Amino acid sequence: MSKTVMVETSARHLHVSQEVLEKLFGEGAELTKKKDLSQPGQFACEEKVTVVGAKGEFKMTILGPVRKDSQVELSLSDARKIGIAAPVRESGDIEGTPGCKLIGPKGEVEISKGVIAAKRHIHLDPKTAEEFGVQDKQIVSLKINGTGRALVFGDVVIRVSPNFAPAAHLDTDEANAAGLAGNTDGEIIIE
Repeated sequence: MSKTVMVETSARHLHVSQEVLEKLFGEGAELTKKKDLSQPGQFACEEKVTVVGAKGEFKMTILGPVRKDSQVELSLSDARKIGIAAPVRESGDIEGTPGCKLIGPKGEVEISKGVIAAKRHIHLDPKTAEEFGVQDKQIVSLKINGTGRALVFGDVVIRVSPNFAPAAHLDTDEANAAGLAGNTDGEIIIE
């Protein structure tokens, strides 16, 4: 059986807690959906925030819904450009990571942790994971063909949840290295 999954580019973005959202956009602020994303219930928002590092800043889109903890996801190139030593981590694994300043239209906040370069990963629902013979947290490789810059990415973590739809996520550095233009398919290789 072919273990093929859609591969998407995950551009720089951030997730915010309700507390941080209100500091940036005012008391009672709510996120405004701009468009749905491939993962069920996830969406890009109209709201943008300026993320400030030691050497620069980026205006970034918030992804919703709100989360328990605020988290900024950058490529390693982006992180270097604004002067933040972002470690490669799975989403949500923010202990011991650097923070930054966030500036919104109604205020600003310093987050003490939460800036990461997201570990490349593959979202799978339990049925697809079982069909592919993989488990949550398993490390696999992902082969990208047909782009003129074929690559095999190692150290790709499988993430399994009934709330997921099958999709691999690469950051912009990785997507550019593979010559991705829009979505393509990748093959999961079990090592």
